[in-house]
Amino acid sequence: MKISIITVCYNSEKTIEKTFKSVEAQTYKNIEYIIVDGGSKDTTIDLVKKYKSMISQWVSEPDKGLYDAMNKGIEMATGDIVGILNSDDIFTDEKVLENVANFHLKNKNIDASVGNIIQFNDEGKTVRKYSAKNWNPEKLKIGFMPAHPAIFFKRDLFKKYGLYHLDFTIGADYELITRFFLQHKITWEFSDITTTSMLIGGVSSSGFSSYQLISKEIKKALTRNNIKFSYLKVQLRGFWKIIGFLNKK
Repeated sequence: MKISIITVCYNSEKTIEKTFKSVEAQTYKNIEYIIVDGGSKDTTIDLVKKYKSMISQWVSEPDKGLYDAMNKGIEMATGDIVGILNSDDIFTDEKVLENVANFHLKNKNIDASVGNIIQFNDEGKTVRKYSAKNWNPEKLKIGFMPAHPAIFFKRDLFKKYGLYHLDFTIGADYELITRFFLQHKITWEFSDITTTSMLIGGVSSSGFSSYQLISKEIKKALTRNNIKFSYLKVQLRGFWKIIGFLNKK
């Protein structure tokens, strides 16, 4: 089984070498590693060239943003399954892709596997584990999705059901997951593999204005896919998260 891993980057010199090293350290070797750079002005491309022996394909050119770059990577991919590794994130250990491959080989009929992530701060301290253990697609209707980097999709899904829609600012991943899991009802299993350590504080989780924007885009995604939902429940998803957190204590 070939696994395509896509890393999208732009001026990522401060973090991307750790990302490269985490891919290089994987015990699983049938990896197609694809880099899509948005035309970096710093030393990112020098680092790409430094690790070129482990990189299957790479491109550096202007794009229309994160999701356009991800689409380019998916179109370049030739693997059986596809995963995303952001340029400031790392795999949690050297056996992540071996474990993912084994899980898919044992569950040959699934379209996707869904796992967990760990979030860390600028000091490298783990601040949260985000598990998909209790997630199911119905929770998309109230604004909850599994962590995007912890999902590994069969590549053929993108041919069947399409790529990321570029008319979303920060919610194209939510829309794609909604389209795949709710509209097309793809088959999936929870892997319980903690795939990725992510730097906390992404665009979709940084302040009230982004909360409002992602709420708007969640509603847009659900509406576009003809999913019935409650506007109020989507708007109150932060409250449900707090309640869920308190109930776990």
